Amino acid sequence: MLEETGLAYEAHRIDITGNEQREPAFLALNPNGKIPAIFDPDGPEGRPLALFESGAILIYLAEKTGRFLSTDLKTRYETIQWLMWQMGGVGPMFGQVGFFNKFGGKDYEDKRPRDRYAAESARLLGVLDDRLAGRHWVMGDEYSIADISLLGWVRNLIGFYEARELVGYDRFAHVQRWLDRGLERPGVQRGIQVTATVESDRLR
Repeated sequence: MLEETGLAYEAHRIDITGNEQREPAFLALNPNGKIPAIFDPDGPEGRPLALFESGAILIYLAEKTGRFLSTDLKTRYETIQWLMWQMGGVGPMFGQVGFFNKFGGKDYEDKRPRDRYAAESARLLGVLDDRLAGRHWVMGDEYSIADISLLGWVRNLIGFYEARELVGYDRFAHVQRWLDRGLERPGVQRGIQVTATVESDRLR
């Protein structure tokens, strides 16, 4: 979102494997101890603002820049609806698939939890696939914070989480076309590169 809007920012890597999200400096930004969080020294009325929760951050940045969230009230609330759908469904379910398929949960002998989350993730992909039928983006012709909220999760599900076959991803052709379009956006490519650069700097 920051790359798409062109806002100046400084990225900081938080090593959750090292519990850096539990350190006082980060908890001052997000008392819930989760990523992401932002600090805007030039917030509303020129006052500093710390924000956590990705949905709140996306809405704030959209309103700050006047981009990626329609001023038409019907379209606006439908966009927020899909953003909340990502936050309440896609994020938690895909994240659980990642845990049970790639991380600590992969060694559990009982595969029922993994399969349950995989089935729900596949259902959610089906909802998204139906929504994208005949549409370029979640809201139609206009790229929005709904797309921004979802792109990384879908990309990671089939890539980083290695769950492409587990969720039967290849049947969701509309989602794949949407993902390809999203990944072609220069702002998305720059955002991916920022992540790689921050990680490279940490390892030096």
